[in-house]
Amino acid sequence: MNGYFQLITMPTATGIKIFPPTLEGESLNYDDVKEYLEERSISYRPAVLNEAVTEATGEIVVLNDNSTFPERESYRLTISRDRMQASAFFYAPSEGAENMTPKEFLEDLAYRNITYGIDTEAISEFFKSREYCKEIVIARGTKTREGCNARIDYQFKADLHAKPAMHEDGSVDYFNLNIINHVKKGAELAILTPEDPGDPGQNIYGEILNPHPVKTLKIAAGKNTYLSADGLVLFSDADGHVTLKDGKVTVSNVIQFENIGVSTGNINYDGSVEVKGTVASGFSIKAGANIVVKGVVEGANLNAGNDIILERGINGMGKGEIKAGGNIVTKFIENAKATAKGSITSESILHSNVAAGTEITVSGKKGFIAGGRVTATDKIVAKDLGSDMGATTIIEVGADPNLKIRLRELQKAVGESTKKLENIKPTVESITKRLRSGKALSPELTRQAQQLITMNKVLSSQIEKNSKEMAELQQKLADSKDAYVVVEGTAYPGITIHIADQQMTLKTESTYCRFELRDGVVKTGPI
Repeated sequence: MNGYFQLITMPTATGIKIFPPTLEGESLNYDDVKEYLEERSISYRPAVLNEAVTEATGEIVVLNDNSTFPERESYRLTISRDRMQASAFFYAPSEGAENMTPKEFLEDLAYRNITYGIDTEAISEFFKSREYCKEIVIARGTKTREGCNARIDYQFKADLHAKPAMHEDGSVDYFNLNIINHVKKGAELAILTPEDPGDPGQNIYGEILNPHPVKTLKIAAGKNTYLSADGLVLFSDADGHVTLKDGKVTVSNVIQFENIGVSTGNINYDGSVEVKGTVASGFSIKAGANIVVKGVVEGANLNAGNDIILERGINGMGKGEIKAGGNIVTKFIENAKATAKGSITSESILHSNVAAGTEITVSGKKGFIAGGRVTATDKIVAKDLGSDMGATTIIEVGADPNLKIRLRELQKAVGESTKKLENIKPTVESITKRLRSGKALSPELTRQAQQLITMNKVLSSQIEKNSKEMAELQQKLADSKDAYVVVEGTAYPGITIHIADQQMTLKTESTYCRFELRDGVVKTGPI
């Protein structure tokens, strides 16, 4: 048993008894006695009290020369900061004073709105043994169990990248790119692990503590696929190749042509298209997956949902265009426009407008970029940039400078919406308080409440949408600072290098160099 104290009331004085601990109990804390006396306005001499607590003889020690009323058995209640636990610290009654009853204690907890997780066994044990000056946990809340998001595990490589191999003689192998996920009918394509919503908790005041929301997912079944009865497994319904686009899994076959021209007309196909010969000027191919052309693409338009592989290249004649949702691998790009969400790999780029969502690599025997505008988000690597003929060549890497303008607009919009929310908050709380008290609202207040609720939803939605876009732009801007250009041969005078929102025009020839953004300025240095 812990050490404890008992107040002694006498006709002309007030005293105290300090009892020592027994067995493995803890000694009485001076501050606990001090707090008890000061809360009841009982005067004492600190030195005398400290000596009494230290010696703990169990004898009466006079605190003052004034008589005081007897004190009933009482307790100090402590609530944890998270409102998940309550503990009681009981004080002995004055000599001859009344004890508290279990019923009285429970009624007092109810008055304090402590209604959940009450430990009746611990309370009953105290009233049996009455161990004073000891913290006793008398109520515990139930912790919230957080859940987890749903997860889809794809049973194929969902992010294939076309990476041609380089031969020892400097030529590039455009044949063995391994860009197709071949599947057989009945093969598992994706497995869904459903979300776990978690379990709500409850604090000692009976308030429900909900877990954080979790993300739900469903497998999106595309062409030539089917779901199991429980919706957890996706299977292939045909032989072919599988792709993932915009969250939907599709199995496609490959359609082949000798040439694309007057005998075929324009091609629009959900799967992949292979052309053994050439694509004539003025014709187009649109494929949901990949486009592979073994011959030359003339002034034609190619649009692929995934990758474009041109084993020879494209001579756009000023009107040809290739556009890929994935990567582009080609022998050359000349007088054409080429755009890829992923990377672009070529042996040469001449007088063309080329843009890649990640990187551009121009290597091999030629490895030059001359004339036109070539843009990539992450990096551009080439053997030679520009030419000694002075062709206007613009090289750009990093995020678009317009992103900063848009970011400032979003920051301003979020700030204004947040301020409006703060302005309507007091009114909403006032109306909510009236409703909880059972008071009826006037027609005018009812209309006002409806307007405020609608405004709150609209503003919250705007803030969430704008904040998400802000985060994406901030990441793009952060990534753009690390963008760079590498020249493995010669960079000729007259070329212009843009990195993020900075630029420089090369005035002298540079070799084996790297252009990057340092201290807010485009600078060049060795590779």
